[in-house]
Amino acid sequence: MNLFTFLTIGLLQTDAAANPNAGSSWSMWIMLILIFVVMWFFMIRPQRKQQKELQKFREGLKKGDKVVTIGGIYGTVVEVKEKTLLLEVDSNVKIRVDKNSVVKDFSETQQTQQ
Repeated sequence: MNLFTFLTIGLLQTDAAANPNAGSSWSMWIMLILIFVVMWFFMIRPQRKQQKELQKFREGLKKGDKVVTIGGIYGTVVEVKEKTLLLEVDSNVKIRVDKNSVVKDFSETQQTQQ
């Protein structure tokens, strides 16, 4: 059993012992609130943090960064505009992509840290 199970069993027993005619309406609401708090803490909060880090990464892109796109295209940033990037994927082969399609950095500094 985990901590959540002990808490819900303890709340159910306390509620039933205090007022046997009250039913389980309070315990149901408490359980729903606990479920929402747990979902927020383990799912929503980390996802928001990850989105903020990704947005910060995209805003900090500069010429010479080695990146990969959502589609799996590896390239080096040649030009940075407000919403687009010009990537060099091979010698004299350049493509323009949206900044939102860039997801990872493969610069020399990133490779040495991993």
